[in-house]
Amino acid sequence: MKKVLLAMAMVAGLAACNSNSQTDRALVGGAVGGGTGALIAAAAGANPGTTLGVAAASAAGGALVGAATAPRNCVNQYGEPVVCP
Repeated sequence: MKKVLLAMAMVAGLAACNSNSQTDRALVGGAVGGGTGALIAAAAGANPGTTLGVAAASAAGGALVGAATAPRNCVNQYGEPVVCP
């Protein structure tokens, strides 16, 4: 149980990373999706092959969602519009 709670805390910490970069958001979304999918599959009692498959599918979905939700209107610390990275 401690391992699951530690893994969930690590995923939550990673989810706290915020970036306006579409690439960064895709990477973080993939990591969070993959980790969450693996945790859920393992908690459900899936065998290792199924767990890896679920993790891969979840990572792909997380990456797609992360990339698709990148903000299009970026501003600097003064509230002025800037080109998004």
